[in-house]
Amino acid sequence: MDVADLAQENDFTEAALAARESGLQRNSGPSAYRCEECGDAIPEARRQAVPGTEHCAECQTTLEHLQKRGMR
Repeated sequence: MDVADLAQENDFTEAALAARESGLQRNSGPSAYRCEECGDAIPEARRQAVPGTEHCAECQTTLEHLQKRGMR
């Protein structure tokens, strides 16, 4: 592996981290059947649309709102 290979690999890593931090990259893997926050069932349509989700749509919206305000 030469310097050019390392630079290219580093660029990819930085791009992947930037995508993850910006929220462009979704979770993957199995979704939860019940919301981690409220315990309600997560609808199948949401589980299919957002792989890896752990929250119902209402709780996800609330958590994002709190996070924007720096409260969580």
